[in-house]
Amino acid sequence: MTATDRSIELITTAAQAAADRLAHDIIAYDVSDVLSITDAFLLASAPNDRQVKSIVDEIEERLQKELGAKPVRREGDRDARWILLDYVDIVVHVQHSEERVFYALERLWKDCPEIELPEDAKLTIGKAEEHAKLRETAGDDELDGDLF
Repeated sequence: MTATDRSIELITTAAQAAADRLAHDIIAYDVSDVLSITDAFLLASAPNDRQVKSIVDEIEERLQKELGAKPVRREGDRDARWILLDYVDIVVHVQHSEERVFYALERLWKDCPEIELPEDAKLTIGKAEEHAKLRETAGDDELDGDLF
């Protein structure tokens, strides 16, 4: 079994929305062969809580506006360290960069096929590492704005 065309459409739109809001390390997995509750996962991260919320809001708005899709569940808003959007067909995880490293969801799903994403989303791979290096050299306070 593979992810449905609708799931791929949702993932592609969500990935582009995340990339437009400067998410880091966007990746999607087809989990339809190992889970019966959803077809695909989208993972993305950001270096601060405000940007995590911004990414999630953009994904939610874009999926509603362009595809008429509303999440059946949204979790994690209070702390904005890990927000989950459940669209039944897909589940979107937007994590603070520290949570992304700690929980390492990619490790859990590495055996599942990756879903082809838009070029803008592909270009985000490795951005979290770049940001961490900049943070080390420039200092945390200088990078907490909307640049990354």
